[in-house]
Amino acid sequence: MIDYIDLVFWPLLAAFVLTGIHVYLGLHVVTRGVIFVDLALAQVAALGTAVGILMGLEHDATSTYLIALGFTFLGAILFSYTRTRNEKVPQEAIIGITYVASAALMILLFSKSAEGAEHINHLLIGSILFVTPKIVFQTFALYAVIGIFHYMYRHQFLSASRAIKNNTTVNTRLWDFLFYITFGFVVTSSVKIAGVLLVFSFLIIPAVAALLFVKGTRNRLVFGWIFGIVGSLLGMIASLVFDIPTGAAIVVTFAAMLSVTGIIKQFML
Repeated sequence: MIDYIDLVFWPLLAAFVLTGIHVYLGLHVVTRGVIFVDLALAQVAALGTAVGILMGLEHDATSTYLIALGFTFLGAILFSYTRTRNEKVPQEAIIGITYVASAALMILLFSKSAEGAEHINHLLIGSILFVTPKIVFQTFALYAVIGIFHYMYRHQFLSASRAIKNNTTVNTRLWDFLFYITFGFVVTSSVKIAGVLLVFSFLIIPAVAALLFVKGTRNRLVFGWIFGIVGSLLGMIASLVFDIPTGAAIVVTFAAMLSVTGIIKQFML
């Protein structure tokens, strides 16, 4: 067990960094009722990365990251400006269309590449087990800045999310736009580390588990953080023991933990 802990030290720190910001954003996403926005933006970021790779750039190059970030910003702008109070088409439909179109286009772009399948696999499940200390510190610094910004204007962001949930007349356009832009930074950086599926799991599953058990934003954040760290550790250990992909192992572990907490919640009623 000690050998496993030593091996997953930096990946576990990366998971801690991802959990810290994603649980908070996940609570906003669940409150807003746009559950799949993270999956869609993550796929858009992956599409941007695919474009960079096909242009001959390295997967981890700064230029590739900037291309992915540009794609994500376009998606963020789309989602923030397609939401209206009396929308004829639900925003979830726009989000779903964006996801499937981005995923299909990424597959088409890689279809003629000799390493296409490998690239698609990497973008979907990531390589968190091989994360470097440099990437961990860079990601932490970025998320810390975003976290401070959200903390400074937490009342505005919370009010915007509640207004969107309740479909009230409060004008949330500016804070909605700022939410999606900061969200875009997070998703683009997270996909680079963890892949599309794991990023979505970090965002939604701990937040949903927290909503099941505790009340109050602060308590839900703490519960979600603990859930994310424990699930990440168990998933990483399982991937090493059974020699299976780490990202997929963490996703399945999160889902299993959520199922168990859901059963426990039913017995507590």
